Amino acid sequence: MKQLVVPVDANVIVGMDTSDDAGVYRLTDEIALIQTLDFITPIVDDPFVYGQIAVTNGLSDIYAMGGRPLTALNIVCFPVSTFSLDTLARVLQGGQSVLDTAGVQLLGGHSVDDPEFKYGVSVTGIVHPDRVLTNTGVRPGDAIVLSKALGTGIVNTAVKAGMADPAHAASAIRSMTLLNRDAAACLEGRTVHACTDVTGFGLMGHLKEMIGNDPVAVHIDAKAVPLIPGAAEYASSGLIPAGMYRNRDHVGALCTVDPSVPREVADIVFDPQTSGGLLVSLPAAEAEALCAALHACGCPDARIIGSVRESERPAIAITP
Repeated sequence: MKQLVVPVDANVIVGMDTSDDAGVYRLTDEIALIQTLDFITPIVDDPFVYGQIAVTNGLSDIYAMGGRPLTALNIVCFPVSTFSLDTLARVLQGGQSVLDTAGVQLLGGHSVDDPEFKYGVSVTGIVHPDRVLTNTGVRPGDAIVLSKALGTGIVNTAVKAGMADPAHAASAIRSMTLLNRDAAACLEGRTVHACTDVTGFGLMGHLKEMIGNDPVAVHIDAKAVPLIPGAAEYASSGLIPAGMYRNRDHVGALCTVDPSVPREVADIVFDPQTSGGLLVSLPAAEAEALCAALHACGCPDARIIGSVRESERPAIAITP
């Protein structure tokens, strides 16, 4: 298949040539436009909560780029012969509740009849052109900070299997509906070298994007990685989503796992996340203060999970 050739305008700050979370286009010397879209299939039974998670997930890309979301458009693929319109209304109400909390104006949207239910948003935001955060640029001497616990994919797999403790499911929902807005605000004024949000590629997949082809090695401390309650238990029981195996294959030999790292943790770091936390690389001297700020703003699971060192080639190592 031929590669799509896209002409690049001189005002494009972040475009299609990277794996960043959103596109960024300069409007003036003071304002750049951020654009993104995302939609997901239902991962919970409650339509209202599904709507909340989908919009929280969609807004996250704007926050990960250092921006402020302004407007949104709904994206709906709806099987009219399977679900009632009341179900769709509840999904949209859940999404609207998050937009209201985030101060984002809904401008409309588009729907199609589709065999598989999907919902999400296209979001437009703004950022100063000199303060755009991207998902590359980690440097030796950096610390790696994660703002939310991992394990939503595994807990949701347990829910679908009817084997999840309701308290564990509730913890996963709280994580997936927690906006990254306040976490992003904690980054302001700090020396952030790279930032992204952890979603479908899992922690390791997004770390792979962050280091790119740079001669750095990221060392992840398995004991420091925050886990959603129940995630380790379900992983050890084999309740693993298929996406975890794809993520492991995607990262490949770039990542090595010390044999003494618990197997369930070695799985969870590849677990595909929905509406995950921010993953930040910044100077180690600033990491503790960032974590304290994250805890104070409602991100109790924020942790320093690793460090960055010089290396002959890109690498990720998970150590006990």
